[in-house]
Amino acid sequence: MERLELERIEKEKWNQLESKDLERRNEELEELSLLERCFPEAEKLKQDTRLLSQWKHYIQCDGSPDPSIAPEINTFISLWKEETNETFEEVIAKSKLVLNLIEKLKLILLEMPPYYLEDKNIIQYQGSVLEMQELLHLKFNIATEILLRSFVQEESDATKCELEMKLLSETVLSAQLLLIENATEKPTFFEDNEVDLCQFTTLGGVYHLDILELPPQYKPMKSWMIVEILKEGLQKYIYPPETTEDVETENAFPPIEVTLEVQENVIFFEDPMVARWDAEGKHWQTDGISNVSYKSEERLITFSLETFGPITLIQDTHVNMPFQSWELRPLGVNKVLLTVTTVFTEVQIQIKEDLCMLASIKLSDKKHSSTLEGKWMTPISFIFALKETGLNIFPSGHSHFYVIINYKDPLVELKAYRQLALLSSAFAFGWSKWNAVCTSKKVIVKLSEHLTEEPIQNPNWTLLMFSGNRAQRLKINENSETFSEALKEETEFHSTLYHMVKDFASKEAMEKIRSSNCQFIDSVCYMLLSTRLLSYS
Repeated sequence: MERLELERIEKEKWNQLESKDLERRNEELEELSLLERCFPEAEKLKQDTRLLSQWKHYIQCDGSPDPSIAPEINTFISLWKEETNETFEEVIAKSKLVLNLIEKLKLILLEMPPYYLEDKNIIQYQGSVLEMQELLHLKFNIATEILLRSFVQEESDATKCELEMKLLSETVLSAQLLLIENATEKPTFFEDNEVDLCQFTTLGGVYHLDILELPPQYKPMKSWMIVEILKEGLQKYIYPPETTEDVETENAFPPIEVTLEVQENVIFFEDPMVARWDAEGKHWQTDGISNVSYKSEERLITFSLETFGPITLIQDTHVNMPFQSWELRPLGVNKVLLTVTTVFTEVQIQIKEDLCMLASIKLSDKKHSSTLEGKWMTPISFIFALKETGLNIFPSGHSHFYVIINYKDPLVELKAYRQLALLSSAFAFGWSKWNAVCTSKKVIVKLSEHLTEEPIQNPNWTLLMFSGNRAQRLKINENSETFSEALKEETEFHSTLYHMVKDFASKEAMEKIRSSNCQFIDSVCYMLLSTRLLSYS
């Protein structure tokens, strides 16, 4: 009888709390709506920044085209395509401009909200990028031909030629990564040895390995220098030859051993794999490559190649997923530190107002230096740069095909990220093991008020559960033996996380939350949405 009475009292108390929650729900949601005005305000500031950038380009009058305006970029491409009497230096200078234009178009496609771009604009931008990539490849062949013609000049020109070759190599390395775009949709099937570019990522650029036939050289004749100009331009030597009738030995054309130095700014968490470009099928594949070995200390990879052509190194896109844990804590006014821990690394990202910066990387508990450290960038540019170095902690729409995830309802996840961002100026949040135990309609994180810039030793964490329309503190803690959704004593339900923390937050904490910069909140939310910590941890 006593047990039944206790259950009756508990149920009555629960019903009273639910009724109280329902009574104030509209009021709380209206206040949340006012707070979430920061997101459209931040978007308006982004629009203003884009318009200002266009205006600056217009008044700059430096002769470079606006890549988003079709007539300008089309005229630029046509004129450069028709230009035939360029020097090596001119080709390199214009190539750098083209790389910059490609980068601008790619960022426009990434940064512009879908409702601002019409389908015809997207097709136009993608077409312009493709045209410029193909033109770059053509111009690099011309630059290489210019260099090869000059190889037999006086010894005094040798140093200049070496520097020019280095300059060409660096420019080509930057451009070749853009030559072959990754697939935007997951293919339904693959041929043998074809690389799935949803599962693997190309890193460190594209290496073009070719044997070139030496073009006709300059010949001095009295006070003149004469050279035969071939209409076909630069000629490649096909290896192995297409016709081998005169060759009797079975292994007359054995695989060629190649050693490449991996770029310093690229991180491989496992030994890189090698792939070659299939020009006919328009995809990367792994056949025709053998005896691959990698010396991580020297950053040298050696392999045998049956035929020449574009080569790239690939890594599992999801090598750092799922995450082991994460933490988001304040560092002061409109500034937070996001820490993501994976099997191989710990990545720390600072977010300040509308910018992000790589704060530190640890590999095997040792600090690892990166060229990105200390560089402030917009969130989209930052994510793009981090992926290019191999630090991919950003799931794509296809990632759930390749990673075992802790699936959460997308609407619940979205609401959680928006509200965590609103509170991030005054509260630290972190991973909880119970998030994997509760249903897909709920998320669980740990929370602690945090008003200092320095980390707090042994913070007093409390667990909160959120379903998108109800927030509550849990009775259990991270060290409890079993999971329970029981409400923490002397606490209540609320419709939002904001109103839940109001019950116990200090006056200073609430003032910090209400005075947060809208661009800062938007940037924190964007990074949480991009990492999807609640589903991928």
